[in-house]
Amino acid sequence: MKLRPSLALLLALAVTAVGVHAQSAADLADDNAPRKFSTLPLKATVTQAQAAQLSARFLTRFHYDAQPLDDAMSQKIYKAYLDSLDGEKVFFTQADLAKFEPLKTQLDDAIWNQDLSGPFSLFNFYVQRAIERMNYARGLLAKGFDFSTSESYNYDRKNAPWPKDQAELDTLWRERTMNDWLRLKLAGKNDDDIRKTLDKRYAGYIDRVRQLDGEDAFQSFMNAYAESTDPHTDYLGPRAAENFDIAMKLSLEGIGAVLQTRDEYTQIREVVPAGPAAKSGKVHVGDRIVAIGEGTSGPMVDVIGWRVDDVVKRIRGKKDTTVRLEILPADAGVDGKHELVTLVRQKVSIEEQAAKKKVIEIKDAGVTRKIGVIDLPSFYSDFGARREGDKNFKSATRDVAKLLGELKAEGVEGVVMDLRNNGGGSLAEADDLTGLFIDQGPVVQVRDARGEVQVQGDDEPGMAWSGPMAVLVNRGSASASEIFAAAIQDYGRGLIVGQPTFGKGTVQNLVDLDRFTRNNSEKPQFGELKMTIQEFFRINGGSTQLKGVTPDIQFPRNGDEKDFGESTYDNALPWTQIAPADYKPVANLKAYLGQLQAKHDARTATAPGWKLMLDELAQYRKMRDKTTISLNFAQRETERKELDAIQADFRARHKAIDGDVDGDDEVALDDGLNANERSLKTELKQEKDAKKAADPQLDETAHILFDAVGLIKGDAKLAAEVLPYGGRFSNVAAASAAATEKPQPPVAH
Repeated sequence: MKLRPSLALLLALAVTAVGVHAQSAADLADDNAPRKFSTLPLKATVTQAQAAQLSARFLTRFHYDAQPLDDAMSQKIYKAYLDSLDGEKVFFTQADLAKFEPLKTQLDDAIWNQDLSGPFSLFNFYVQRAIERMNYARGLLAKGFDFSTSESYNYDRKNAPWPKDQAELDTLWRERTMNDWLRLKLAGKNDDDIRKTLDKRYAGYIDRVRQLDGEDAFQSFMNAYAESTDPHTDYLGPRAAENFDIAMKLSLEGIGAVLQTRDEYTQIREVVPAGPAAKSGKVHVGDRIVAIGEGTSGPMVDVIGWRVDDVVKRIRGKKDTTVRLEILPADAGVDGKHELVTLVRQKVSIEEQAAKKKVIEIKDAGVTRKIGVIDLPSFYSDFGARREGDKNFKSATRDVAKLLGELKAEGVEGVVMDLRNNGGGSLAEADDLTGLFIDQGPVVQVRDARGEVQVQGDDEPGMAWSGPMAVLVNRGSASASEIFAAAIQDYGRGLIVGQPTFGKGTVQNLVDLDRFTRNNSEKPQFGELKMTIQEFFRINGGSTQLKGVTPDIQFPRNGDEKDFGESTYDNALPWTQIAPADYKPVANLKAYLGQLQAKHDARTATAPGWKLMLDELAQYRKMRDKTTISLNFAQRETERKELDAIQADFRARHKAIDGDVDGDDEVALDDGLNANERSLKTELKQEKDAKKAADPQLDETAHILFDAVGLIKGDAKLAAEVLPYGGRFSNVAAASAAATEKPQPPVAH
């Protein structure tokens, strides 16, 4: 699963948490040359042209739905490329695009002939236009604006046409800049402060655009091609490929710090526990890195103004090697004393993205029960470490098995698997993880491009958890999450609760393009293809493609399904079905669904937290459906007061339900600032508060499972029908060991 924001939007996001999460620096650039500012025009390298042609050979021959790279595909690529550069239609005019009209049917030839001058010329034009537009906006700030008119600004432009000409584009940018000014004015800023804030914002945007390089251009173009074949095929340049690998294995070799850009500095946003930076005691959140030296005596290189991914590249390195950081402490001014910190790189685990557990204790009608919750952000697996025989390799299945053992020891009577916003990961992990909750049997069916179907499943006897369970899902639950939820549902093994899932029913595999070239360098140059090669089906024969998994008990939707999910892609594969696998349901959930639904409805009808959630959802949908906003100060001030009153009511209700955790319930509705313009302290507090906020959907899911346990315990016949194998609990250690012995090919989806 993925979202496809425009490059313009990505550039506008100043916060980039990467230090332990992202690779950086152009694979073709001199390691000692920063990309502070690019030299235009950008040009494709020979290697990039070869990588494009090699990718085309794979996509036209081995893709699950292989399509020729011809004029028809060229037109799809052209549209996708424009959307990636200017999806909001705020940089190009119709007159501009008329000049590039011939490219519509030439991009296929550009790839086959290894001549990428056309797509690079369009990228260069984007950079030029983006800088021009920001400079135009800066020029408007001197005079200010008249907010007594009846003008309005249409800010939702994804379905709008490109402006006809320069005059229409100027009008659009005047309205955009007016709205930026008005937001700050409504937040109480004076004119001088507004000018300074916006000029700094627009200047910073220009700097980020000027730092774009040839790898950015190539990545954008190749993703436009890859995604034109199907929504989940991607091209990964060398640094993107390493990021993907890190996300799958949840580890890297470095110092253990998350970095972000703030003004001209690279700032420490997070220090990873047990990493070299944390153990040193000399690196703190908010510190700014001003120079980096390799080894104990290498020259210190000034990195002020560098792209954050270039800074990350210098900090990362092989295990047991040394890196020196010159740091400006968080509490020091710009002229403060610098400190030199020497660190030895080590393998760092990204535990924030690993499975976690907690216990919810529910009391109802004089009965108290513990319900265990396992939050699984992704289906991760360190394939490399596993192949090398590392006994401690990261695996979602191993981690969940361990947590299930701990929950059993704590006396829980039911387990909720929280897969909300889990976008997937390893197909093999989805298979093995399901095996922790079933004894033996098929889990998923996989069909390849030749139409051949293979059934994959759990061959190991025993379960890590055989008691009552529920799976909590939402629209962001995709791919491997849908395989797991569908199998649990088809077996009748547990309740599926929440919102209909994403609807991604395809499998991708990684193709390392360097393996098919004469690249003698240890440094990757050609990148990887994450290419759709299969489609998966439920064991009942249906597909999750487009339809997703429909919960047994549904929670209210937020309305984002119109813009988010497989059904929103123009080139998504259709829904199909095949013959069911040979399996037998282990339980009959229909016997008690009606009672559980009735209890859920009665409880939520009077629950203050649930009512508050519904009211907030209604307000969210109302605001989301707006596409135009007034530029009249009096009208906006009235609207702001109305919204302030609504938010104040929400805060008061939250306080009454949850208590005032931090003693600060006066949060501005809109301070007019963008991401990375607030202080780091403020941003971190907001994130901390968000994590502490009540979770009515999780609490209600736990309560539904509480009800299920009560029904089962109160009816021996019902217990025999709904609990597999009489509810026996298998040995967790054995289940975990079995999971480690199964082969896991590096297939991601």
